[in-house]
Amino acid sequence: GSIAYAKATQKVGILTEEERDTIVAGLEKVMEEWAAGTFELKAGDEDIHTANERRLTEIIGPLGGKLHTGRSRNDQVATDTRLWIVEAERDILKDIATLLGASAEFAREHIDVLMAGYTHLQPAQPIRFAHWLMSHMAAIQRDAQRLTELIPRANQCPLGSGALAGNAFGVDREFLAKELGFEGVTSNSLDSVCDRDFVAEFLMWHSLFLVHLSQMAEDLIINNMLKCVDMADAYATGSSLMPQKKNPDALELLRGKAGVAIGRSVGLMATLKGLPRAYNKDLQEDKVPLFDAVDTVKDCLAIATGVIVTMKPNPKMLLKALCPEMLATDLADYLVRKGVPFRETHHISGACVRLAEEKEISIDTLTLQQLQEIDSR
Repeated sequence: GSIAYAKATQKVGILTEEERDTIVAGLEKVMEEWAAGTFELKAGDEDIHTANERRLTEIIGPLGGKLHTGRSRNDQVATDTRLWIVEAERDILKDIATLLGASAEFAREHIDVLMAGYTHLQPAQPIRFAHWLMSHMAAIQRDAQRLTELIPRANQCPLGSGALAGNAFGVDREFLAKELGFEGVTSNSLDSVCDRDFVAEFLMWHSLFLVHLSQMAEDLIINNMLKCVDMADAYATGSSLMPQKKNPDALELLRGKAGVAIGRSVGLMATLKGLPRAYNKDLQEDKVPLFDAVDTVKDCLAIATGVIVTMKPNPKMLLKALCPEMLATDLADYLVRKGVPFRETHHISGACVRLAEEKEISIDTLTLQQLQEIDSR
């Protein structure tokens, strides 16, 4: 940001070309020190911005004091946060693509595995294991779409807004946006320095995303308990007391992260709701939840991908959950194809299920005579 700003101030005559080049060279040395881990923070440094300017002045002398002309830490921090979050969101999209790709391949490999589909946690209809897995990936796909839609709003340049009232020297904000890789510039300087919608949106996004991962984790925890899916040792732990136990800890951690994520989102919204225009120090409270949210999302994506590619469905145990009564809907559909209205077939099929229950037999063992006694069709 500072290199771009030095170039912009030269364009409006605040710096000469020689001064610009000297400042840029000095900033590049500062950047090298950060990259090498040799940058030394000092007691007088209020934050990273003043630390960088202090070090720049040590390197190039009093000329370093010209860099901040017309600029405020208010538009600096807004710029830095937007640059950081856009890069983070793009990285997360790559990780989501990895999860989706791995899941699709896993589903393809297990396309012939059947299982019970549930509603209300009651056996409903037979489905493919692949269909179940990709139902969760459908939600993750929507998450990817939503995250993609967040980027253009975050990727707007606030630099040049000053403390709140704009830049007194008329720096070219479009130039700054282009130099920094933004898609455009923010529209109002007062709003630019206090807008944290892009952080709030990401925190809302990450809470919903982790809710979706939590739902998948819960499904797998249940199937693991029923011995329908075996979790790899890398994503499970034993009990400190009971040697037979193999606990799906990784899935439980995925499930637990959703609640914390919702708290982050609500927490920042509570901070924002009472703030007057424009910048207030409360806004620094966006950093901890934002950084934690990004780290959590990336960690959970890595864990979820690992769980899926290493888990082993147990076709025999999955088949065991299937029962003839789950074909009651198919019976109703069979009668529909014979011209019977669906509402009638629904009642007929239900009557067959009740008769089987009363006789304590499965529906597929009812005789033709018993079926025709219910309905001759």
